[in-house]
Amino acid sequence: MPLQLHCAIELDHLVVACATLVQGDAWLRELAGVPSAPGGSHPGWGTHNRLLRLDARTYLELIAPDPAQAEPALPRPFGLDDPALRERIAERPRLVHYVCRVPALEAIAGLDPGYDPGPIVSMTRGALSWRITMPQDAASAARRWSETGRLQPTLIEWAGGAAPGRHPVDTLAASGVTLARLRLCVPPDLALPAALREDPRVTRVDASRPALGAELSTPRGWRLIA
Repeated sequence: MPLQLHCAIELDHLVVACATLVQGDAWLRELAGVPSAPGGSHPGWGTHNRLLRLDARTYLELIAPDPAQAEPALPRPFGLDDPALRERIAERPRLVHYVCRVPALEAIAGLDPGYDPGPIVSMTRGALSWRITMPQDAASAARRWSETGRLQPTLIEWAGGAAPGRHPVDTLAASGVTLARLRLCVPPDLALPAALREDPRVTRVDASRPALGAELSTPRGWRLIA
């Protein structure tokens, strides 16, 4: 039933764009007093990452261009090729997006009127594999990673579902950092998956100017990232 599919959408991870992973890890240590854990590279996409566990099934991803890879044929995920974003993350890492987990992308796509998650592509990193909704050309990437577009979640389907070892948090130690609130400041007419209203950590605020922020509880106290 559609309601069951709505309920199956869960917050998976927050995406923080960095100029380099060295910069991102240093920023996290200063912000929260904890280091990130090694992630890996995304072959063919020109990116690599480091990770921080937030709870049993949610994590924070630091992502940056991977200098060990050639320029990718498709735009890098999350707008990392955008000159304006590159200028901003040269100053400091930025929270740029969030990803929601679903059990089956084909079943969930198009369920909410006005929300189009986009085409589905397959990706891998080490032993992990997943399918994710991702723009496939420069024009669609520009729309997807605009200020408003990035407030609509990317959807991800992990291979193996909830099986042990099939999700990044399965190999991440507890960090002492938890997500208290993900705040979405969105135009009133922007469609979001209905299931997000059921997550007490997610707050939607109607606003004329799009904005994304996350409140974290850390060993160094309350922290806001944006």
